[in-house]
Amino acid sequence: MTKSPPASTLLVLLPGMDGTGRLFHRFEAALRAQAAIETQAIAYPVAPFDYTALEAFVRERLPQERPFVVLAESFSGPLGAALRADPPPGMRALILCCSFVRNPRPMLAPLRHLLDLVPFGALPGFALRQALLAPYATPPLQAELAAALAQVPPSVLRQRLRAVLETDASPSFARGSLPVLYLRARHDRLVPPANALQILRQAPGTQLVDIDAPHMLLQAAPEAAADAVAAFLKGLSTAPESD
Repeated sequence: MTKSPPASTLLVLLPGMDGTGRLFHRFEAALRAQAAIETQAIAYPVAPFDYTALEAFVRERLPQERPFVVLAESFSGPLGAALRADPPPGMRALILCCSFVRNPRPMLAPLRHLLDLVPFGALPGFALRQALLAPYATPPLQAELAAALAQVPPSVLRQRLRAVLETDASPSFARGSLPVLYLRARHDRLVPPANALQILRQAPGTQLVDIDAPHMLLQAAPEAAADAVAAFLKGLSTAPESD
């Protein structure tokens, strides 16, 4: 039987720490222009949910009657790991973008009890730009980042960061069998490059693509990311589907 073209597979986008889904628009436009790939972004509740609550929220919103691939950006990696461990019907693969399945900075874990003292609402824009966008920061990207973060209360950002510092979804991730693509930014200042090696060990066969970009890879290099994702989806379309 002839396989459906890659465009028939929906790409479900799980956002980074902001949780708004607003920062995907450049990447989505690049996907439509290059490969006519349809996307669905899932925005998270503006509430201090932990990963368990967010997983339930996401599962309720996944497609029910068509094949799909999940792309988990940054913060959403542990959610992608949980979905790979127990994939819902129709899920064919997982893409991790500048992401992780356990705390990527374990040395910071002891500081999670001090997060209540961090003035998230007063963090200087320069620090955020350096961490997330440098050396690719442009005025439009900076404005989009600021607008997205302005939608999220400091208490929610604090809870999400605490969840990152406490998470370890690597055992469940390793039990999964779905194909994985890892997009790694060469200039990521938040997730160490070695984090990808852990993913490769736990999911043998993972495809690794390095892209010249900062941590906000999909926003700073949308065309390159779209190329990598389109190639991965095309490969899935020619591979036999498991029952």
